[in-house]
Amino acid sequence: MKKSKFLISAFFYFIAIFAFSQSNPNATKIKITGTIIEKLSKQPLEYATITFINSKSLKTLGGGITNAKGEFEVEIIPGTFIIKAEFISFKTTEIKNQKLTETTNIGVIVLDEDITQLNEVVVQSEKSSVEIKLDKKVYNVGKDMTAKGGTASDVLNNVPSVSVDADGNVSLRGNDNIKILIDGRPSNSINIASALQTIASDAVDKIEVITNPSARYDAEGGAGIINIILKKGKNNGLNGTLITTVGDPKNYGINAALNYKNQYMNLIGGLGIVDRNAPGNGLTNTNYLNPNDRTISKTINERSNRQRSQQGKNYNLGLDLYLDKSLTWSNNFNYRSTDGKEPENVTLYNYLPTKSYVQNRFNDRNNISEDLDFSTNFTKKFKKTGHQLTINSAFSKNVDNDSSIISDYITGIESSITKQSSKNFQTQTRTSAQLDYVLPLGKVSQFETGYKGDFNDLLTDFNVKNTNLNGEDINDPLLTNKLNYKEKINAIYTQFGSKYNKLSYQFGLRYEDTKINIDLLTTQDFRNKKYYSFFPSSFLTYEISEATSVSLNYSRRINRPRNRFINPFAGYSSNVNVFQGNPDINPSLTNALDFSVLTKINKVTLTTSLYYNKTKDPYQFIRRKNGDTVTTVINGQTTVTDVLLSTPINLDTDDRFGLEFTLNFSPFKWWKLNSNFNFFNSKISGNNIYTLLNTNEIITENLDKTAFSWFTKLNSKITLPYKIDWQTIVNYTAPQNTAQGKNIGVLFANVALSKDVLKDKATVSLNASDIFNSNKMIRQFNLPTLNSYTEMQRRVRQINLTFTYRFNKQKNDREKQKRPQENGGEEFQG
Repeated sequence: MKKSKFLISAFFYFIAIFAFSQSNPNATKIKITGTIIEKLSKQPLEYATITFINSKSLKTLGGGITNAKGEFEVEIIPGTFIIKAEFISFKTTEIKNQKLTETTNIGVIVLDEDITQLNEVVVQSEKSSVEIKLDKKVYNVGKDMTAKGGTASDVLNNVPSVSVDADGNVSLRGNDNIKILIDGRPSNSINIASALQTIASDAVDKIEVITNPSARYDAEGGAGIINIILKKGKNNGLNGTLITTVGDPKNYGINAALNYKNQYMNLIGGLGIVDRNAPGNGLTNTNYLNPNDRTISKTINERSNRQRSQQGKNYNLGLDLYLDKSLTWSNNFNYRSTDGKEPENVTLYNYLPTKSYVQNRFNDRNNISEDLDFSTNFTKKFKKTGHQLTINSAFSKNVDNDSSIISDYITGIESSITKQSSKNFQTQTRTSAQLDYVLPLGKVSQFETGYKGDFNDLLTDFNVKNTNLNGEDINDPLLTNKLNYKEKINAIYTQFGSKYNKLSYQFGLRYEDTKINIDLLTTQDFRNKKYYSFFPSSFLTYEISEATSVSLNYSRRINRPRNRFINPFAGYSSNVNVFQGNPDINPSLTNALDFSVLTKINKVTLTTSLYYNKTKDPYQFIRRKNGDTVTTVINGQTTVTDVLLSTPINLDTDDRFGLEFTLNFSPFKWWKLNSNFNFFNSKISGNNIYTLLNTNEIITENLDKTAFSWFTKLNSKITLPYKIDWQTIVNYTAPQNTAQGKNIGVLFANVALSKDVLKDKATVSLNASDIFNSNKMIRQFNLPTLNSYTEMQRRVRQINLTFTYRFNKQKNDREKQKRPQENGGEEFQG
């Protein structure tokens, strides 16, 4: 097998550095700068190598590797040189007899693709599955065998610093106040947790984790931003991929991607079909206490089983038109539809001092959802590298139709059967317009400015009906509600960055004006909220050496509650454990400070981060009595059970301090390790003041709590004999105190085996997610009137077999310079 040209380039680079370091140390050095770009698209090339060879002695006297903008900067002694520029799968460019006697910018060097190498080169060295940078981590999903055949949620759960709980909710560094983007744009899905489960893992290219975003990004997300980058075509000519999956529990899927690219256009098409079943279960054990002596007055144990099935389709079509050498027009259209069924059987075991009985509640739930979005983008590049103007607009619409028929009865008493039906129809439209301008100033400075308008309209029509003894459906006025949520956000930003010797800095300021209308149409209750905020950011980075850098970053963030957080009637699967939104909840503001050290020592790359977040008005879910009761009559005897309510509220402050380590290590050629450890401490203060239904009693509950926890992830990839890859990912989340109890620690693991076949044109993967069947959300509540223990398992252990076939495309295509219009990378706008 041929060695990677990337390895060769890197080898020559280090040889050049060594040779240069051995040259005359007393000689006066000059600085040579320039840029290396791709001939066809005029895009800069990152990680290209530049080498300076003495024309007479043919000794290498200096060299370097380009940065993300394709720029290089090399110090050499004066002389006459052969300048050699190289990049994987490109023809080498040589400039001979170049006399350099003073500090010089030699301009732009153009590299042309080597078509013969593209067809035959096999890249021996894979790009690391986790790229660690000071401002973010980039997770290359293509290297993750354990997520094959799964969903975007499975991918995220393997990403350092990120966790996904049993309900599919995503958190970053233990904080769920995050912003999730797809290709650099907000997802239009009403329920982002559900939307992530409709995106096949095979459609995801990279995950970017940005813990402290700059002013160019949306200010949304107190804990940071997670950007999910979907796969796009990059290679010239016609190429594509076909991926099929079978699994147990039932998981049938097919994903096809086709791409055609030439010097005038890039056409991308994709199709995904899935038919899966994800069984889940849960339990809640509740002891109700006498208020005086806290003895148990009664016990209710709830058991639930769900058979969540989903049939879905996903279509995408993209077209990039290269109108001229400097102007690109990009268009992208996506459509997703899912037809889901989620029958849930809930059994309540009621244990009372004088009697006991079993109650059954069956929820026959169906969900139909459609998402479509269209975006168009113009990118104008000017003569100077990095000088560009981008105009982007997007439109998206989501329709979510959820219906349930609930049957409730006491075992053995047929006359006790009651029926209830609910319908939850939601439609959301989002439009956005954005303009970004980047102006390089001199050689090392850059000025940016831009505008973004984001307009969101969400209508929720929730209806509950009770069936009486005559079979008639009667509206339940306490649960039926129609809500219209409208949000308008206008934002402008500016930032400036530069470099002085080894110190790089960037300062920015973003202004966001927000107008929110919340109309509870059923009750004629209207709420209008208007507020504006400034969001400064600053970033300082100092290069101690070529191997070590330190950075100090600050930003101000906001977290706005939406949808299920504000909808007062969002769910009703259990009549004694009810979830309810809070339309009076306010946004929270966070000041985030992050100090990081990035060190590379031989085969080890280590990032250490010390972070502090201070949040005002944080919102958190609490559990309490709501004052309502459920009355049950059995053989003439009446039993009254208190209804427990889960709802979000604002607290006063949340001071969060954390320490994070991320390690990449390859002890041998056949073994690669990366791990992440995160410790955090949260000090929450605030009171919960509420009024009980029926009695109108005002209750004040102090929720001050200091909580600490930690979690760790270990990702090991080993190449076995016969070129079989074996990957293991282990996750552990330690126990954590909460305002009303604690979360119990959880350990789970994923494993996978992978083998290339058909002359490396295809890959067969076998993986098992949650091999020990232990990935659950386990919580304990300790309230003055009750003690409660809950477990929730979103999906049981899953085993998948995946077959991937590639045509006109190598397994490890070269990684070109990140392009804003292609992958939503460093230049994507929030």
